[in-house]
Amino acid sequence: MLSNVIRRSEVSNLVLVEGDRDKEFIETLTQHCKINNVICNPFGGITKLSYELDDLKKKSIIQNQVKKIGIITDLDEDSKKDRLDSIINEAIQEVFGKEFVISQVNDWITVPVDAEVSVEISCYFMNVNGRGELETVLRAIKKKDSPRADCLEQWRKCVGETGMKLTDNEFDELWINTYERFDCCTKKQRKDAKKNCSFKPSIKKGAYDFDSPVLQELKQFLIALTS
Repeated sequence: MLSNVIRRSEVSNLVLVEGDRDKEFIETLTQHCKINNVICNPFGGITKLSYELDDLKKKSIIQNQVKKIGIITDLDEDSKKDRLDSIINEAIQEVFGKEFVISQVNDWITVPVDAEVSVEISCYFMNVNGRGELETVLRAIKKKDSPRADCLEQWRKCVGETGMKLTDNEFDELWINTYERFDCCTKKQRKDAKKNCSFKPSIKKGAYDFDSPVLQELKQFLIALTS
């Protein structure tokens, strides 16, 4: 539970992300950028966001353990406004009250919890050029040559002619899995692909460029979280 995580620091800045891979990515990015005093925790998907915020309100914010909460979700195919209205603000209003609304990404609002305690909340959407998810970002910041993963473009075109249509998100996920396993791993390493060719070992191999300008807006969000 989040209360167990928060005990690591008296007052913390918390990042809520959708899943474990998002958590590993954000933790790696904050370490790379030397952004301190950030705790990252997955909330298990967008449908559970309000439950997570309510849990925080009851157990951690009220104890004055949380200073700021940054929410990071995938943008997918939505517009930022639709994502704000249908997911982020809906969850915030359900927990803190109808009058609290985030108008745009990296717009921090102060939400009073009681007469003495308040918390700042904002959000960021994983995307590249207004679309996508974490895998879309990873594909944009890949650092190694990717001849095998790039071959998937022709495969996608071929299967599309058979009537099988992949969404952009589905394709990005397949591309990343292929890149990590076949472009970043040797044949010997692939014998234990879970150990050698998954996300964490790929990061250690330098598969991704954490200095890429694609990450600039996200870095600004994380810096604002700790300021």
